[in-house]
Amino acid sequence: MNLIERIDHWAVVAPEAIAHISDGRTLTYWELRSRSNALACYLTQRFGDDRRPIAVLGHREPEMLVAFLGSVKSGRPYVPLDTALPQQRIDKILATSRAALVLTPKDILEFSALQVCSPAAAVRGDEPFYILFTSGSTGEPKGVIITLACLEHFIAWMLAEQRFTELGEVFLNQAPFSFDLSVMDLYCCLATAGSLFSISRDLLENPKKLYRALASSGVTTWVSTPSFAQMCLVEERFSEAMLPRVRRFLFCGETLAPQTAAQLLKRFPRAEVWNTYGPTEATVATTSIRIDAGIVERYSPLPVGRPMPGSEIFIVNGNREVLAANQRGEIIITGPNVSPGYLARPDLTANAFFQHAGHRAYRTGDFGRFRDDVLFFEGRMDEQIKVTGYRIELGDVEANLRALPTVRDAVVLPITKKGAAQSLAAFVLLAERHETSDFNVAHKLRTQLGERLPAYMLPRKFVFLDAFPMTANGKVDRASLAKSL
Repeated sequence: MNLIERIDHWAVVAPEAIAHISDGRTLTYWELRSRSNALACYLTQRFGDDRRPIAVLGHREPEMLVAFLGSVKSGRPYVPLDTALPQQRIDKILATSRAALVLTPKDILEFSALQVCSPAAAVRGDEPFYILFTSGSTGEPKGVIITLACLEHFIAWMLAEQRFTELGEVFLNQAPFSFDLSVMDLYCCLATAGSLFSISRDLLENPKKLYRALASSGVTTWVSTPSFAQMCLVEERFSEAMLPRVRRFLFCGETLAPQTAAQLLKRFPRAEVWNTYGPTEATVATTSIRIDAGIVERYSPLPVGRPMPGSEIFIVNGNREVLAANQRGEIIITGPNVSPGYLARPDLTANAFFQHAGHRAYRTGDFGRFRDDVLFFEGRMDEQIKVTGYRIELGDVEANLRALPTVRDAVVLPITKKGAAQSLAAFVLLAERHETSDFNVAHKLRTQLGERLPAYMLPRKFVFLDAFPMTANGKVDRASLAKSL
């Protein structure tokens, strides 16, 4: 069975099993299959041989799952869009994708209630399954094409490594469906007949309601950005007592701070903590590692693990020569999980993708190195700035701040004047509340950091926060922090 057939199979084995829960609304596996089949028939009848993508606009409603499967069953990839996105960005994505149709939850309810027929040929193998739009350096969103084969390779790895219990898991869905982290929870869930528990925007904006919902969710597999877990850890009740069924935490999308991992291991002693790494262009994640107390003690930053079977990672220098262990360079990913490229952008595709030993390969633009046989992510190559003539990598300063015992997490940004970086500002979450003044704490941190870094890399300004602002994707909102400078 391919992935689509596997998901449909659960409608026969366990028709009343809950596939999705969102704001008190549920969707069973039987409803998911029958409604997605009906929608696929509608799309086939309306568009015939026109295989342009179907855009799906919503916010974690059960109907979005129906639309995703209905689209691919009709042989068309889907483009997920969240209503939290600015209208201008939605318009750009629709123009770039040339979507044949924009489906909203109301449309999906209407079209999926039509008479069921046998859907046309579904998406297969190397055909596009979904197209996710990411930020481009020019400000124009780029559509990353992910095929069914890419997705199946990723899901097969996740299922083999994590050994999810069929018909027994509740997956947390924190990321909007327009962010590729959601692919991890959505399809690991549907492949194993789990229940996907979505956190709506309303819950994110109301901490009391959020913790109540989490306590009653029965979540067994937590999938989120590290920032979201860090936000939850501010609440002292966020522990095994609140979520007694949690067996694993799966993190992706940004750097997992050692302090965050340490707190989770302490508050959830029976749960595993996993760190993963990978860009959208390589289908969510390519490496993983289980983080235990020994790893937290030994490494800062934390490692992101080893590549999945069938994929390979190597490190290259500026001349694209492969580097030995312990040498820092650009991370290159190769394997069947790598995207065929960007939608309608052969120029960008040619710059970022190439063939290596019979497989597609992707230049990530990320710094990294292998040490002790595991990969370490060391920041974006485009986060390198110049201050008073010195080259500084913001990720390097952040990693050294996070290594200090009193720092829970840190973000470092340039303070600019007339478009040029003049100095650095550090936004810091402290491990514990402090009684002394911010000035004294900043002085102490600067002194400790001075033992690890040269003077030109030390932040001039320190801002202490209880929590970082977050984007709709659950990542640290660096733009918001920069505006506050």
